[in-house]
Amino acid sequence: MSDAAWETLSNQAVAVCGLVYFLALISHLIQWSALRKLPVGIEEKASVQAPVAVGAGGSVVEDLEALEPDVVRRTELFGRLGLLLTIIATAVHLVALVGRGMAADPNRVPWGNMYEFTLSGTFVVSAGYLLLNRRFGLAWMAPIVVGFVVVVLMVDVVWLYDPVAPLSEALYSPWLVIHVVSAVIATGAFTLGGICSAFYLIKERRPARPTGYLARVPEPAALDRIAYRMHAFAFPVWTFAVLITGPIWAHQAWSAYWSWDPKEVWAFITWVVYAAYLHARATAGWKGRNAAMLALVGLATLWFNFIGINFFSTTSQHSYAAPAVVVEAPAGLEASAAGSAGELAQPLRG
Repeated sequence: MSDAAWETLSNQAVAVCGLVYFLALISHLIQWSALRKLPVGIEEKASVQAPVAVGAGGSVVEDLEALEPDVVRRTELFGRLGLLLTIIATAVHLVALVGRGMAADPNRVPWGNMYEFTLSGTFVVSAGYLLLNRRFGLAWMAPIVVGFVVVVLMVDVVWLYDPVAPLSEALYSPWLVIHVVSAVIATGAFTLGGICSAFYLIKERRPARPTGYLARVPEPAALDRIAYRMHAFAFPVWTFAVLITGPIWAHQAWSAYWSWDPKEVWAFITWVVYAAYLHARATAGWKGRNAAMLALVGLATLWFNFIGINFFSTTSQHSYAAPAVVVEAPAGLEASAAGSAGELAQPLRG
């Protein structure tokens, strides 16, 4: 296949996976809306009982028991369909990433600009959810994760898209793979942990209810525990990316381990916030609401560093991660200046 064919395949795969993610989101929303009026635990009860015949004097509970098998079957159907569609969308998402890398000449990893970084980050969030779904019982998180991926992919395609281009000179290094893989994995894990922390705060403030979506979200203590495990996994990976591979690569590319680059500074701020989160939990027993709020502060710094620096900073040496800005050649240039005009029309980063 030619480079153009690979790029076309990648773009088409992004469109297809976005559509399938959206269908998965619809399936999960139908699943949870069907359960909004049923008490927690009635699904398990209905799965082992036959429908109950209700007479004229039947109670509300008996009416629910008579209806619940059909409701449970419908919710199970849409739940399984949503999970299957998410798996398919994630697989197509991977095809989009592979196609993006194969479209470059020479072939490279798909991390040359902000569009590709975001495409990779959303893939890790989706794949991480699928890998951890059974282990931590994250079925309740499905509409949140899929909705997040759909929205970010939409922003990525509409505002961040960049045609395939060769890597900048600073990115031609084996440290690109090591540094970015570890950073993206940590970002995905921190994001899933942040979702758990956000729902901890929501569950803590809302009174316990026997029905609805929030009733099926784990209790605050369980959410706190899951969030801690995800953060505890992501932190050493982030440390490896920010404090080990990043400085080594910076020294190789710019002859300095640390240059007070805005992206370096914010990456370190993120590291400090998450270090404080884990330290407070381990030494002071700082659990619950305070820990959840600190985790969300860390998530905010993480995503600001991931996206915001590229748009608000004009001094970062990581400007290759920003979307391309095409500068058109001024009108009226003489034919003898055509070569210079062609150079001015090349994508500039920043």
